[in-house]
Amino acid sequence: MHEMSIALAVIEQVEAAAARSGERAALTVRLRVGELAGVVPDALAFAFEVARAETVLRDAELVVESIPGRARCAGCAVEWAVGLPPDLCCPTCAGATAELLCGRELQIVDVCWADPVEDVGYAEATQEG
Repeated sequence: MHEMSIALAVIEQVEAAAARSGERAALTVRLRVGELAGVVPDALAFAFEVARAETVLRDAELVVESIPGRARCAGCAVEWAVGLPPDLCCPTCAGATAELLCGRELQIVDVCWADPVEDVGYAEATQEG
């Protein structure tokens, strides 16, 4: 199940960001996952839930934004949703020279921290001044 290795990589990257910025806990982690990335969303959610214990993500919610696969025909420039399994033949001219535009993404979009360090620093600065 490669979803576990993906979950572990996400956790490792978020933990590294937390260490650099001094964050102690994350509330949510938002991922963008293309439908052609070969990731099973339920398996990823399960793996994330198992792997997050004893990390800054222990109480975090995983939010997955699914990105549909889209292609463009090199011959006639029409764009279409490729679907699953992917259909890479142009629906207009039947050309087989498609360029995938999106659908292979696998990226961390953002992390919402429980108590952002910046807010604490701002509060301390205002109380002193």
